[in-house]
Amino acid sequence: MEVLTMKELLETGVHFGHRTRKWNPKMSRYIFTERKGIHIIDLEQTVEMFRKAYYVVRDCIAEGGEVLFVGTKKQVQATIEDEARRCGAHFVNRRWLGGTLTNFVTVRHSIEKMKKLEGMIEDGTVEHMPNKEASKLRRQLAKLQRNLDGLRNMSRKPDLMFIIDPDVEQNAVREANIAGVPVIAIVDTNCDPDPIDYLIPGNDDAIKATKLITARIADAVIEGSEGHQVESEPAVDATAPTPAAEVAPAEDVASEEAPAAEEAAAPEEAETAAEVEAAPADEPVSEDQETPSAEEPVAETTEEPVSEEPQEDETSDDDKS
Repeated sequence: MEVLTMKELLETGVHFGHRTRKWNPKMSRYIFTERKGIHIIDLEQTVEMFRKAYYVVRDCIAEGGEVLFVGTKKQVQATIEDEARRCGAHFVNRRWLGGTLTNFVTVRHSIEKMKKLEGMIEDGTVEHMPNKEASKLRRQLAKLQRNLDGLRNMSRKPDLMFIIDPDVEQNAVREANIAGVPVIAIVDTNCDPDPIDYLIPGNDDAIKATKLITARIADAVIEGSEGHQVESEPAVDATAPTPAAEVAPAEDVASEEAPAAEEAAAPEEAETAAEVEAAPADEPVSEDQETPSAEEPVAETTEEPVSEEPQEDETSDDDKS
């Protein structure tokens, strides 16, 4: 399935570039023709290069990476925020603070300060302060939220950056190049494509055009996050055989217990058989004689023969004498 079709690009006006007098000659290989003083972008290249960028984003997220959406132009601010929140990515849509990537430690301190001020307002600490000081803290918090709200969950440098109009976001592109962060950008005919790692030739001013491409990049992030979850499931399933391993010995134990039970039952059956055989032996005893215990008859039978034999031998000796 195509991630982006030629028909969608034509309907949203992605093929419209800038006026011919404002073009950047480095973009000449991505221009199809010129009509009424406006350059027309080659959409065949746009489709192919967008497909490449889509798979790069998807694979990066599937491996546990993070993407930062950047677009501070007024017509793309809402698009950047909406799509970034939809896919769970970080975003900058108001102002790019210098050092966001090259001096991230300081930016991280500002984010922690913003969270601290939010906590003070939530627990009512600000209400007990003087009005002047409380008003100052609220203004400071509003400024931090305007610039850093999209970065509140970013704990490290992103693995990719998606930028709309790199000509406007020159500082962001420069910092990404210094920090070694690959850049994916919608590049119009007036932009320099050299600093961009994965460029998407297209109209970066029309709201519909930017929304279409940004939404598909967000879809790539969602698809990659789903793939990351699927890959993490086998790691959990790797421990799943342990219950099976526990069940197998239980079956073996049950199979071992069955012969043991049979062996235990065998002596009981032998005892019952011995009792059945011993019962007829007691029947010849006379009715007048008391029934002796099982031990007494054995003692009498063993002692009498021993005592009789010596007596017979003594009498025979006396007679001989």
